[in-house]
Amino acid sequence: MPTDPMTPKPTGTVTLLFSDIEDSTSRLAELGTDRYHAALEEHRRILRHAVAQYAGHEFGAAGDALFVAFGSVQDAIRSAVAAQCALNDHAWPEGRALRVRMGLHTCEATSTADDYVGMGVHRASRICAAGHGGQVLLSHTTHALLVEAAGFAVRDLGEHVLRGLPEPQRLYQLLDPRLQSEFPPLRTARKRPPGLPFEGTRLVGRSRELLAICDTLRRPAVRLLTLTGPGGTGKTRLSVQAAEDLADDFAHGVFFVPLATIDDPALVLPAIAQALGVSAAAGQSLSAYLAEKTILIVLDNFEQVIAAGLELTSLLGQAPLLKCLVTTREALNLTGEHVYPVSPLAVPELRRLPPLAVLAECESVALFVERAKAVAPGFALTKDNAQAVAEICLHLDGLPLAIELAAARIGLLSPSAMVKRLPEGLKLLAGGARDVAARQQTLHNAIAWSYDLLDERERELFARLAVFAGGFTLEAAEAVCEASLDDVAAIVDKSLVRRQGERLGMLETIRAFALEKLAERDFADAVRDRHTSYFEDLAEDACRQRGENEKHCLDLLENEHDNLRAVLDRLRVNASDRFLRLAGALGWFWHLHSHFTEGRAHLAEALGMTSTRDEVRARALSAAGELAAWAGDLPAARESIDEAVTIWRDAGREREIGLAQIELGWGYFYGGDDAAARQCMEESLRIAESVGERPFFNRARVGLMQVLVGIGELDILEPMAREALADAERQDDLRSAHFAQHFLADCSLIRGDGATAVPRYRRALELAVELGDRSETAIEIQGVAMAAACVSLAARALRLGGAAAAELDALAIDYTGIRFWNALLERYLGRARVELGAEAADAAWQEGRRMDFESAVEEALAEGA
Repeated sequence: MPTDPMTPKPTGTVTLLFSDIEDSTSRLAELGTDRYHAALEEHRRILRHAVAQYAGHEFGAAGDALFVAFGSVQDAIRSAVAAQCALNDHAWPEGRALRVRMGLHTCEATSTADDYVGMGVHRASRICAAGHGGQVLLSHTTHALLVEAAGFAVRDLGEHVLRGLPEPQRLYQLLDPRLQSEFPPLRTARKRPPGLPFEGTRLVGRSRELLAICDTLRRPAVRLLTLTGPGGTGKTRLSVQAAEDLADDFAHGVFFVPLATIDDPALVLPAIAQALGVSAAAGQSLSAYLAEKTILIVLDNFEQVIAAGLELTSLLGQAPLLKCLVTTREALNLTGEHVYPVSPLAVPELRRLPPLAVLAECESVALFVERAKAVAPGFALTKDNAQAVAEICLHLDGLPLAIELAAARIGLLSPSAMVKRLPEGLKLLAGGARDVAARQQTLHNAIAWSYDLLDERERELFARLAVFAGGFTLEAAEAVCEASLDDVAAIVDKSLVRRQGERLGMLETIRAFALEKLAERDFADAVRDRHTSYFEDLAEDACRQRGENEKHCLDLLENEHDNLRAVLDRLRVNASDRFLRLAGALGWFWHLHSHFTEGRAHLAEALGMTSTRDEVRARALSAAGELAAWAGDLPAARESIDEAVTIWRDAGREREIGLAQIELGWGYFYGGDDAAARQCMEESLRIAESVGERPFFNRARVGLMQVLVGIGELDILEPMAREALADAERQDDLRSAHFAQHFLADCSLIRGDGATAVPRYRRALELAVELGDRSETAIEIQGVAMAAACVSLAARALRLGGAAAAELDALAIDYTGIRFWNALLERYLGRARVELGAEAADAAWQEGRRMDFESAVEEALAEGA
């Protein structure tokens, strides 16, 4: 991403600026590929310079379009003016400037890792598309925030209907003496092209996909674009909207050809001819008709006539100006084909919901609300139903058809009542509109449409793969389902399984259908047994190997956590001894990846189901004690670890006694008993030295260092921490490096040296994030917050402090017993409160508590304010 890495990504209320080049297709034809590409790059350089001048954050680009976010309206306006002036002043080829139009909209946009999503993004895109080259358009929201700022003038352009938006939008043109002020009427909604079907509802979201699809089809070399994805992702609706948006690019029209009722490949070309009004009976030839016409044909539901692909290739060869947009559940695998996978809609983060205005712009939520209003006009997203609506959208994978079918039930079921029925799976998702195809009236029918196109071998594998929860690796599929690479590839190609990085998986709605098919098969029990054994072995192997490659083992278990949960549920019912063994093997993982509540519940239940005093029980007791200790529950930690140590001592297992002592030491430390904590840590360090196991020694040393910083023995601690850091970097021990950096930062902060503490806390934070440890991540954000307060960045300090506090609350962790840490928090965050004053301090704290955790991490890692 070309954004200056020093520019933090704006969060909360942001002003989005979308830009693209007017009439770019004609300029490409006029200049030729090489010269146009050079001009395009120069245009990007100019825009990015103007963006950087005013702290803009570029979050995307598609073809000649650029997408930028600003933290303030004024910066966005100044950047737009600077960019237009620089574009006007530049010496362009043949003296003809590239004309760039811009649209600005201010909203509460939902921030993802490197993007923004929501209706605000869609609105900004549509505002930009309505303008002309050299014109800067503002939404009503942006204008309202601009009125109090001096030095800006606008022209009210009135209300306009923008494509894809249900209500008219009031638009304004930015005026500046240096910019052109007179333009033709805006390019707002026009009559639907006659060759496209009527859509009774508007397309919600999908602005990024529409831009990408339209940009791809505008490229001269692209003749065939295929939209792939499982049933219910909205491929048809997206293709129709794209065709409407592209209507001006095709002089002889855009046409829609439905193929759902055709199962004979030989009938595809006649169906195209019929849609175009070409009659063989009248002596007309389809290829001759198309030979010199600039036409876009949308071919919908091509999957059951896939063999007609060769005839389509031939037709494209005979008609050099023809382009085809195909929707299908598997690619056509034709020369020159471009494939665009259509993903489900964005879904909200359940762990901490964003403010209501931001949640309402999440695409899946916006779709649910809009379709629910069609059934119950009084329905609205409120603080009372927001959690339930978000849970529905998440459970349904953001699948548009599933969300529309669920929303259709709103007349009978409230969102909270609907959540209770989600376990019913596909039964809830029936009863669609009577005037749509049967396959779209229930989600079951939509998936069955794809299932019926499989051969018997593929159907068997599809059912077997349902045993996996939350995805799987190819190796797991081979071991558990006895599948080959080619077998799995065939299911992926048909969009029933999707690839996610190095993993594969089903949408949960598709998996519900597959589970029905698995239950009908006589091999179901055997597949479940292999699945159970596979993940039991995986957990045991990771537990044994954690000392050598902790991060790899943690990442592996996190990726397979849903599968492990499924196995735990199975063993809880059928094999209590194996349930206890697996829970004990996972205790360390639940701790280090902050699954405290879940892990403690599993271990408590497993320990209550058996009473045999053996090493399996001792390991589970140690795990329960470890989780209790790190959650700040000293009484529970002491009880579990004392019982575990008794068993380990009877078995003569000194190493395990030493490891248990480390966790008990942490429990004492978090409980405020520094003397007992130090005794445990020193005893564990003695055992570690006698055993001679380096990872064990590193863990014990970290524990002792924590106690030393807590009691203020910095002269002993500091050289020990520097030695530990050097050892950790030499051994590639990320966890020890994390703690060493943290303790060195603590030393600086205790001495009042915030400037030295900041980079160490930041590095500790980076390592905590890399390790996937959310509790330690929250602690490091607290460290950065205190260091910020130390250098008089009071608002930043309280904002980050609020975010960290909210995360620790969400994890159900109580660290109020850590006396030195709470004293530091009071010292520095208290200073920040005094600097800001009560009202501003409270506002900053609450702003932080509302911030999503990933944004808090990003802000903590950013330099400066």
